[in-house]
Amino acid sequence: MDSQLGLIEQSFNNRYTLWVHEALDELPDSFTITDPSISGHPIVFASRGFLKMSGFSRAEIIGRNGRMFQGPRTNRRTIMEIREAIREERPIEVNLLNYKKDGTPFWMLFKMSLVFGKEDGRATHFVAVQVPIVSRKHMRNSGMSYSEDGGGSRLREIVFGSCRREVCSDSLLDLDRVLALDSDDTGLEIEDSCEASDLEKRKAATAIDNILSVLTHYSQLTGRLVCGKRCSLPGMGFISSSLYISLGRIKQSFVLIDPHLPDMPMVYASDAFLKLTGAQIFTKITRIA
Repeated sequence: MDSQLGLIEQSFNNRYTLWVHEALDELPDSFTITDPSISGHPIVFASRGFLKMSGFSRAEIIGRNGRMFQGPRTNRRTIMEIREAIREERPIEVNLLNYKKDGTPFWMLFKMSLVFGKEDGRATHFVAVQVPIVSRKHMRNSGMSYSEDGGGSRLREIVFGSCRREVCSDSLLDLDRVLALDSDDTGLEIEDSCEASDLEKRKAATAIDNILSVLTHYSQLTGRLVCGKRCSLPGMGFISSSLYISLGRIKQSFVLIDPHLPDMPMVYASDAFLKLTGAQIFTKITRIA
């Protein structure tokens, strides 16, 4: 665990200046940043907005995989779509039902983008923005009205979606849970399937742009530039993020070397090898260099 925590700390420190955390914390959006080169593809940063939305503390999230927010009603097909996008290293935008720390389900617009190293074209991080979706039923029950062109600042900050009823209980227990949530004062029903509005999509896109702008700026100060699009084709010794994730599931101690590069350098080292040798700093540099 200490080895992984060291890699998580280096995930940002090797690429950005120390002030990047403070700059990201100033953004009002809800988002997480993950590193595919670390075993388990863990979260290495969670914004204050995300912590407030989910109810978790930063210590409870850092180092964990995004699976921790899924629950019994999370759509497995949507999860597979996200995993496929990660494997193919491409952006994705989907509507997703996740769960807060207290077990409360909530709908959100999940928009994921990638951060690439400018010098080698490798995917260094994944950025996932989460925009909560408030159903129009809740708006009607609360006496709210909505206009994209007008309204006070409170309405501009709330994101709205359109929902359609889909009752799909697999058991009496599930049905009891659905009925209980029907009376929840949050106005969100577990069997509702919410679709994001244009306003929500614009908010997510703006958040991605702002996050990438911060990361780009603070990578310039270290000389290890990043960008939101692959600026160059990966060269020799390149290991895709999906392969990193797969290799991370292997618990044995091993390394991979590339015989096509001068001096046959290591291009991957397992967590068990890092723990055995204590060479976490060197190996992490080898991974991303």
